[in-house]
Amino acid sequence: MKLTAREKSELFGEGIVTIILLLLLNLSIYVLLDQWVESNQELANGIFQIKMSLAFGPNHIQFWSWGWVFLTAMLIIDVFIVYWRLIRRYRQMQLQHVISELHYIADGHLDHRISFQLQGDMQKVVLSINALVDSSLRAMEEERKIERSKDELVTNVSHDIRTPLTSIIGYLGLIEQRQYGSEEDILKYTQTAYEKAKQMKLLVDDLFEYTKVRQTDTPLNLSKIDLGQLLEQLAISFDLEAKKKSVIIQTGEIESNLLMEADAEKLVRVFNNLITNALKYGEGAHSICIDAKKKSEEEIVVRVSNDGKAIPKKSLAQLFDRFYRVEGSRSKETGGSGLGLAIALSIVELHHGYIYAESDEKLTSFIMHFPINQEVQLKREKDEKK
Repeated sequence: MKLTAREKSELFGEGIVTIILLLLLNLSIYVLLDQWVESNQELANGIFQIKMSLAFGPNHIQFWSWGWVFLTAMLIIDVFIVYWRLIRRYRQMQLQHVISELHYIADGHLDHRISFQLQGDMQKVVLSINALVDSSLRAMEEERKIERSKDELVTNVSHDIRTPLTSIIGYLGLIEQRQYGSEEDILKYTQTAYEKAKQMKLLVDDLFEYTKVRQTDTPLNLSKIDLGQLLEQLAISFDLEAKKKSVIIQTGEIESNLLMEADAEKLVRVFNNLITNALKYGEGAHSICIDAKKKSEEEIVVRVSNDGKAIPKKSLAQLFDRFYRVEGSRSKETGGSGLGLAIALSIVELHHGYIYAESDEKLTSFIMHFPINQEVQLKREKDEKK
């Protein structure tokens, strides 16, 4: 930390004033002690005897007197006092600089940091202040992100609900106003309105599920399950739908006795979403493969893959964002609410696992890592936070 010219002058003046005051104090004490020694004959004789006993040679050469001893002792003490006063004053100046920097940051310059280096505890204070400002900035940015996320959620939900709702009102309005030619027209209008209503219900259900699993305190109905059997049953349940799309669902490398603690109902929702997505969006896919195996004694890895068209690399990182669609539009031609992968991500995280996607010209895969024992994983995460 560099001192200003004014601060250097103040520090120099502080040293000069302290030295002058100490010299005057030393002189006063010396005079008082000298008068006391002269007025006390016994003390003077005692000092004389000590001086003679420490004298050297036949001429009793003396190398000291009590006055010089006193002055030497006082000089050493004075040096420490001056040093203490100057250091104390210097630290006060450092503190003033830190306070000034704090006021500057508090005035709205949140991108500013205290850059100068100090010694000892003051440097710890500076580092703590910088860390606090960084933490506050992150919290503010997170708050702004949450607000933007809420606005985006309202906008997207409004758009997705308004589109089918407009169709429902339109077709029911035609029936209400008797603008139809035959009973077949009425059936067509009501059928369209019914399909749009189901589309709205799907969105509302997914939105409700998404908001529920996004809460970190959402309870899990944990039980011991055989993940291999669960995946095989799911593959069978999608067999008919897959045949309609000329797709084969197969269970590849699934180890036996894949026991783990999990909420079976929520895990089924994850795998349902992934397989449904593969059927809907896996353009040109001929097969969907499900693999599961132990990576270690503490972790299971599940992979849901399809051989359809590759997902662009720029889209991989955004796949799990709510309402995100690779096709870049909010069209409902392919169906779905746009919340399936976001729900899957939240459920996997509730199980203290993680999910990511990989895609190339051969395969598009969604890979999930699950801890086998939830309590052990939760304890490990708490220990890491400490």
